[in-house]
Amino acid sequence: MPAKHTSPDPDPIETSHNNRPAQQANGLVIVNYGKALLVEDSDGDLQRCVARRNLGQIVSGDRVSWEHTGTGEGVISAVAPRSAVLRRLDITRKARPLAANIDQIVVVSAPQPALDEFLIDKYLIAAELIGTNPVLVINKSDLLDTDAREALDARVSNYADIGYRVLFTSVLADDGIDSLAEVLAGKTSILVGQSGVGKSSLIKRLLPDLDIAIGRLSAASGQGRHTTTATTLYHLPHGGNLIDSPGVRDFRLEPTQAAELAHGFREFRPFLGQCKFHNCRHVNEPECALSAAASRGEISKRRLENYRNLLQWMTEATP
Repeated sequence: MPAKHTSPDPDPIETSHNNRPAQQANGLVIVNYGKALLVEDSDGDLQRCVARRNLGQIVSGDRVSWEHTGTGEGVISAVAPRSAVLRRLDITRKARPLAANIDQIVVVSAPQPALDEFLIDKYLIAAELIGTNPVLVINKSDLLDTDAREALDARVSNYADIGYRVLFTSVLADDGIDSLAEVLAGKTSILVGQSGVGKSSLIKRLLPDLDIAIGRLSAASGQGRHTTTATTLYHLPHGGNLIDSPGVRDFRLEPTQAAELAHGFREFRPFLGQCKFHNCRHVNEPECALSAAASRGEISKRRLENYRNLLQWMTEATP
Protein backbone atom coordinates (compact mmCIF):
# COMPACT_ATOMS: atom_id res chain seq x y z
CA MET A 1 0.00 0.00 0.00
CA PRO A 2 1.49 3.40 -0.95
CA ALA A 3 2.48 5.75 1.80
CA LYS A 4 0.08 8.55 2.54
CA HIS A 5 0.69 12.13 3.64
CA THR A 6 -1.37 12.49 6.78
CA SER A 7 -1.62 15.10 9.46
CA PRO A 8 -1.27 14.21 13.14
CA ASP A 9 -4.39 12.62 14.56
CA PRO A 10 -5.95 14.97 17.11
CA ASP A 11 -8.09 12.27 18.66
CA PRO A 12 -6.66 11.20 22.04
CA ILE A 13 -5.33 7.67 21.60
CA GLU A 14 -3.60 6.11 24.55
CA THR A 15 -2.05 2.70 25.06
CA SER A 16 -2.78 1.20 28.44
CA HIS A 17 -0.15 -0.74 30.34
CA ASN A 18 -1.54 -4.19 30.95
CA ASN A 19 0.01 -6.59 33.44
CA ARG A 20 -1.22 -9.61 31.46
CA PRO A 21 0.27 -9.24 27.96
CA ALA A 22 -0.41 -12.89 27.15
CA GLN A 23 -4.14 -12.16 27.06
CA GLN A 24 -3.84 -9.27 24.62
CA ALA A 25 -5.13 -9.83 21.08
CA ASN A 26 -5.34 -7.72 17.94
CA GLY A 27 -8.56 -6.99 16.14
CA LEU A 28 -10.36 -4.87 13.54
CA VAL A 29 -13.31 -2.67 14.50
CA ILE A 30 -16.33 -3.53 12.36
CA VAL A 31 -18.96 -1.24 13.87
CA ASN A 32 -19.40 1.08 16.84
CA TYR A 33 -22.90 0.98 18.34
CA GLY A 34 -22.11 3.60 20.96
CA LYS A 35 -21.92 1.63 24.19
CA ALA A 36 -20.49 -1.47 22.51
CA LEU A 37 -18.27 -2.20 19.54
CA LEU A 38 -17.94 -5.30 17.40
CA VAL A 39 -14.31 -6.32 16.90
CA GLU A 40 -13.23 -9.01 14.47
CA ASP A 41 -10.46 -11.17 15.90
CA SER A 42 -7.64 -12.91 14.02
CA ASP A 43 -9.88 -15.95 13.40
CA GLY A 44 -12.60 -13.83 11.82
CA ASP A 45 -14.94 -14.17 14.81
CA LEU A 46 -16.84 -11.18 16.18
CA GLN A 47 -16.32 -10.05 19.75
CA ARG A 48 -18.62 -7.64 21.56
CA CYS A 49 -16.33 -5.16 23.28
CA VAL A 50 -16.36 -2.07 25.40
CA ALA A 51 -13.49 0.42 25.38
CA ARG A 52 -11.35 1.66 28.22
CA ARG A 53 -11.57 5.34 28.98
CA ASN A 54 -9.44 7.98 27.27
CA LEU A 55 -9.11 6.10 23.99
CA GLY A 56 -11.04 8.69 22.01
CA GLN A 57 -13.82 7.81 19.58
CA ILE A 58 -13.15 4.42 18.02
CA VAL A 59 -14.57 3.84 14.53
CA SER A 60 -14.90 1.27 11.78
CA GLY A 61 -11.50 0.42 10.33
CA ASP A 62 -9.59 1.02 13.55
CA ARG A 63 -7.04 -1.61 14.51
CA VAL A 64 -7.15 -2.29 18.23
CA SER A 65 -5.70 -4.36 21.05
CA TRP A 66 -8.26 -6.07 23.24
CA GLU A 67 -8.54 -8.77 25.89
CA HIS A 68 -11.20 -11.39 26.63
CA THR A 69 -13.58 -10.84 29.50
CA GLY A 70 -15.89 -13.72 28.66
CA THR A 71 -17.22 -15.77 25.77
CA GLY A 72 -17.59 -13.45 22.80
CA GLU A 73 -16.84 -10.40 24.94
CA GLY A 74 -13.84 -8.22 25.61
CA VAL A 75 -12.33 -4.85 26.49
CA ILE A 76 -10.43 -2.65 24.06
CA SER A 77 -7.26 -1.41 25.72
CA ALA A 78 -5.44 0.41 22.90
CA VAL A 79 -5.89 1.77 19.39
CA ALA A 80 -3.10 1.40 16.83
CA PRO A 81 -1.81 4.51 15.02
CA ARG A 82 -4.13 5.47 12.19
CA SER A 83 -3.40 6.36 8.60
CA ALA A 84 -6.14 8.25 6.72
CA VAL A 85 -9.09 9.23 8.93
CA LEU A 86 -12.27 10.77 7.53
CA ARG A 87 -13.83 13.30 9.92
CA ARG A 88 -16.76 15.66 9.86
CA LEU A 89 -18.08 18.31 12.20
CA ASP A 90 -21.05 17.37 14.35
CA ILE A 91 -23.83 19.78 15.33
CA THR A 92 -21.63 21.14 18.13
CA ARG A 93 -18.90 21.87 15.56
CA LYS A 94 -16.60 19.26 17.04
CA ALA A 95 -14.65 17.08 14.62
CA ARG A 96 -15.74 13.45 14.80
CA PRO A 97 -14.04 10.55 12.97
CA LEU A 98 -16.26 8.52 10.65
CA ALA A 99 -13.81 5.80 9.59
CA ALA A 100 -10.11 5.04 9.94
CA ASN A 101 -7.34 3.55 7.82
CA ILE A 102 -9.18 4.08 4.55
CA ASP A 103 -7.60 3.98 1.10
CA GLN A 104 -10.49 5.45 -0.88
CA ILE A 105 -13.48 7.73 -0.43
CA VAL A 106 -16.19 6.74 -2.91
CA VAL A 107 -18.65 9.61 -3.32
CA VAL A 108 -22.00 8.31 -4.58
CA SER A 109 -24.40 10.71 -6.30
CA ALA A 110 -27.35 10.23 -8.63
CA PRO A 111 -29.66 12.11 -11.00
CA GLN A 112 -32.32 11.79 -8.29
CA PRO A 113 -31.98 13.31 -5.74
CA ALA A 114 -30.46 16.17 -7.71
CA LEU A 115 -26.70 16.18 -8.08
CA ASP A 116 -25.14 18.30 -5.32
CA GLU A 117 -21.76 19.45 -6.62
CA PHE A 118 -21.03 21.46 -3.48
CA LEU A 119 -21.38 18.31 -1.37
CA ILE A 120 -19.28 16.35 -3.88
CA ASP A 121 -16.55 18.99 -3.70
CA LYS A 122 -16.45 18.83 0.09
CA TYR A 123 -15.89 15.07 0.05
CA LEU A 124 -13.22 15.40 -2.66
CA ILE A 125 -11.44 18.08 -0.63
CA ALA A 126 -11.55 15.88 2.47
CA ALA A 127 -9.98 13.03 0.49
CA GLU A 128 -7.23 15.30 -0.82
CA LEU A 129 -6.42 16.73 2.59
CA ILE A 130 -6.14 13.36 4.34
CA GLY A 131 -4.15 11.79 1.49
CA THR A 132 -6.59 9.17 0.28
CA ASN A 133 -7.94 8.40 -3.19
CA PRO A 134 -11.34 9.88 -4.18
CA VAL A 135 -13.71 8.23 -6.66
CA LEU A 136 -16.96 9.74 -7.94
CA VAL A 137 -19.86 7.39 -8.72
CA ILE A 138 -22.99 8.58 -10.52
CA ASN A 139 -25.55 5.92 -9.62
CA LYS A 140 -29.03 5.22 -11.05
CA SER A 141 -27.82 5.69 -14.63
CA ASP A 142 -30.94 3.80 -15.75
CA LEU A 143 -32.92 6.98 -15.04
CA LEU A 144 -31.08 8.80 -17.84
CA ASP A 145 -32.14 8.79 -21.46
CA THR A 146 -29.51 9.52 -24.12
CA ASP A 147 -29.81 13.30 -23.92
CA ALA A 148 -29.86 13.35 -20.13
CA ARG A 149 -26.82 11.04 -19.98
CA GLU A 150 -24.89 13.34 -22.33
CA ALA A 151 -25.88 16.39 -20.29
CA LEU A 152 -24.79 14.78 -17.02
CA ASP A 153 -21.58 13.52 -18.65
CA ALA A 154 -20.78 17.09 -19.62
CA ARG A 155 -21.64 18.33 -16.14
CA VAL A 156 -19.23 15.97 -14.37
CA SER A 157 -16.55 16.07 -17.08
CA ASN A 158 -14.74 18.74 -15.07
CA TYR A 159 -13.99 16.13 -12.43
CA ALA A 160 -12.58 13.71 -15.00
CA ASP A 161 -10.58 16.53 -16.60
CA ILE A 162 -8.73 17.20 -13.34
CA GLY A 163 -7.94 13.53 -12.82
CA TYR A 164 -10.76 12.06 -10.78
CA ARG A 165 -12.14 8.63 -11.62
CA VAL A 166 -15.82 9.00 -12.57
CA LEU A 167 -18.07 5.95 -12.92
CA PHE A 168 -21.71 5.67 -13.97
CA THR A 169 -23.51 2.75 -12.30
CA SER A 170 -26.92 1.14 -12.15
CA VAL A 171 -27.96 -2.01 -10.36
CA LEU A 172 -31.12 -2.32 -12.47
CA ALA A 173 -29.32 -1.91 -15.81
CA ASP A 174 -26.15 -3.70 -14.67
CA ASP A 175 -24.16 -0.64 -15.69
CA GLY A 176 -20.65 -0.11 -14.33
CA ILE A 177 -20.91 -2.60 -11.46
CA ASP A 178 -17.89 -4.65 -12.60
CA SER A 179 -15.83 -1.47 -13.01
CA LEU A 180 -16.76 -0.36 -9.51
CA ALA A 181 -15.88 -3.79 -8.09
CA GLU A 182 -12.45 -3.53 -9.75
CA VAL A 183 -11.88 -0.09 -8.20
CA LEU A 184 -12.78 -1.42 -4.74
CA ALA A 185 -10.82 -4.71 -4.89
CA GLY A 186 -7.97 -5.00 -2.41
CA LYS A 187 -8.58 -1.62 -0.78
CA THR A 188 -10.46 -0.27 2.22
CA SER A 189 -13.07 2.12 0.84
CA ILE A 190 -15.82 4.16 2.43
CA LEU A 191 -19.06 4.85 0.55
CA VAL A 192 -20.51 8.27 1.28
CA GLY A 193 -23.28 10.38 -0.19
CA GLN A 194 -26.77 11.79 0.24
CA SER A 195 -29.65 9.66 1.38
CA GLY A 196 -31.54 8.26 -1.59
CA VAL A 197 -28.66 7.93 -4.04
CA GLY A 198 -28.85 4.12 -3.97
CA LYS A 199 -25.86 3.21 -1.83
CA SER A 200 -27.77 0.33 -0.23
CA SER A 201 -28.58 -1.21 -3.62
CA LEU A 202 -24.94 -0.93 -4.69
CA ILE A 203 -23.76 -2.57 -1.48
CA LYS A 204 -26.21 -5.46 -1.89
CA ARG A 205 -24.92 -6.03 -5.40
CA LEU A 206 -21.27 -5.84 -4.38
CA LEU A 207 -21.81 -8.09 -1.33
CA PRO A 208 -23.77 -11.22 -2.34
CA ASP A 209 -23.62 -12.51 1.24
CA LEU A 210 -24.78 -9.25 2.81
CA ASP A 211 -27.77 -10.82 4.58
CA ILE A 212 -25.48 -13.39 6.17
CA ALA A 213 -23.06 -10.67 7.28
CA ILE A 214 -25.89 -8.60 8.76
CA GLY A 215 -27.16 -11.69 10.58
CA ARG A 216 -23.73 -12.24 12.13
CA LEU A 217 -23.59 -8.63 13.26
CA SER A 218 -27.05 -8.83 14.81
CA ALA A 219 -26.23 -12.04 16.65
CA ALA A 220 -22.88 -10.78 17.93
CA SER A 221 -24.17 -7.38 19.02
CA GLY A 222 -26.96 -8.80 21.16
CA GLN A 223 -29.10 -5.88 20.03
CA GLY A 224 -31.37 -7.75 17.66
CA ARG A 225 -31.67 -6.46 14.11
CA HIS A 226 -28.55 -4.69 12.84
CA THR A 227 -29.14 -0.96 12.50
CA THR A 228 -28.40 0.79 9.20
CA THR A 229 -27.64 4.05 11.01
CA ALA A 230 -24.23 2.81 12.20
CA THR A 231 -21.16 3.05 9.99
CA THR A 232 -20.20 -0.58 9.28
CA LEU A 233 -17.26 -2.36 7.66
CA TYR A 234 -17.90 -5.33 5.34
CA HIS A 235 -15.39 -7.64 3.66
CA LEU A 236 -15.57 -7.71 -0.13
CA PRO A 237 -15.67 -11.17 -1.77
CA HIS A 238 -12.59 -10.49 -3.93
CA GLY A 239 -10.51 -8.82 -1.24
CA GLY A 240 -10.67 -5.45 0.42
CA ASN A 241 -13.17 -3.82 2.75
CA LEU A 242 -16.19 -1.65 2.14
CA ILE A 243 -17.32 0.78 4.85
CA ASP A 244 -20.92 1.90 4.55
CA SER A 245 -21.60 5.32 6.04
CA PRO A 246 -25.24 6.38 6.52
CA GLY A 247 -26.57 8.96 4.09
CA VAL A 248 -26.28 12.58 5.21
CA ARG A 249 -27.99 15.83 4.35
CA ASP A 250 -24.69 17.64 4.60
CA PHE A 251 -21.01 17.00 5.23
CA ARG A 252 -19.16 19.69 7.11
CA LEU A 253 -15.40 19.91 6.73
CA GLU A 254 -13.14 20.76 9.63
CA PRO A 255 -12.13 24.44 9.59
CA THR A 256 -8.72 24.91 8.02
CA GLN A 257 -6.51 27.74 6.85
CA ALA A 258 -7.00 29.26 3.40
CA ALA A 259 -3.71 27.86 2.09
CA GLU A 260 -4.56 24.30 3.13
CA LEU A 261 -8.13 24.55 1.83
CA ALA A 262 -6.89 25.78 -1.56
CA HIS A 263 -4.47 22.82 -1.67
CA GLY A 264 -7.52 20.54 -1.39
CA PHE A 265 -8.54 21.64 -4.91
CA ARG A 266 -6.02 19.70 -6.95
CA GLU A 267 -6.39 21.84 -10.09
CA PHE A 268 -5.52 24.98 -8.08
CA ARG A 269 -2.06 23.73 -7.14
CA PRO A 270 -0.13 24.82 -10.27
CA PHE A 271 -1.25 28.42 -9.59
CA LEU A 272 -0.65 28.54 -5.84
CA GLY A 273 2.25 30.81 -4.93
CA GLN A 274 1.85 32.90 -8.10
CA CYS A 275 -0.42 35.58 -6.62
CA LYS A 276 0.86 39.13 -6.09
CA PHE A 277 0.48 38.78 -2.33
CA HIS A 278 2.01 35.78 -0.56
CA ASN A 279 -0.94 35.60 1.86
CA CYS A 280 -3.61 35.87 -0.85
CA ARG A 281 -6.87 34.20 0.16
CA HIS A 282 -8.10 34.10 -3.47
CA VAL A 283 -11.29 35.99 -2.69
CA ASN A 284 -11.11 39.54 -4.03
CA GLU A 285 -7.41 40.36 -3.75
CA PRO A 286 -5.80 42.11 -6.75
CA GLU A 287 -3.67 40.07 -9.16
CA CYS A 288 -4.86 36.75 -7.75
CA ALA A 289 -3.52 33.87 -9.85
CA LEU A 290 -6.62 31.74 -9.23
CA SER A 291 -9.00 34.49 -10.28
CA ALA A 292 -6.96 35.01 -13.44
CA ALA A 293 -6.90 31.27 -14.18
CA ALA A 294 -10.69 31.08 -13.78
CA SER A 295 -11.12 34.03 -16.16
CA ARG A 296 -8.99 32.22 -18.75
CA GLY A 297 -11.00 29.02 -18.32
CA GLU A 298 -8.04 27.10 -16.90
CA ILE A 299 -9.89 26.24 -13.71
CA SER A 300 -13.61 25.94 -13.02
CA LYS A 301 -15.34 29.14 -11.95
CA ARG A 302 -17.87 27.01 -10.07
CA ARG A 303 -15.14 25.23 -8.11
CA LEU A 304 -13.44 28.53 -7.29
CA GLU A 305 -16.77 29.87 -6.03
CA ASN A 306 -17.20 26.73 -3.90
CA TYR A 307 -13.74 27.33 -2.43
CA ARG A 308 -14.74 30.89 -1.52
CA ASN A 309 -18.02 29.78 0.03
CA LEU A 310 -16.21 27.15 2.12
CA LEU A 311 -13.57 29.64 3.21
CA GLN A 312 -16.25 32.08 4.35
CA TRP A 313 -18.07 29.35 6.27
CA MET A 314 -14.84 28.19 7.91
CA THR A 315 -13.95 31.76 8.88
CA GLU A 316 -17.34 32.15 10.54
CA ALA A 317 -17.16 28.69 12.16
CA THR A 318 -13.75 29.25 13.75
CA PRO A 319 -14.03 30.71 17.28
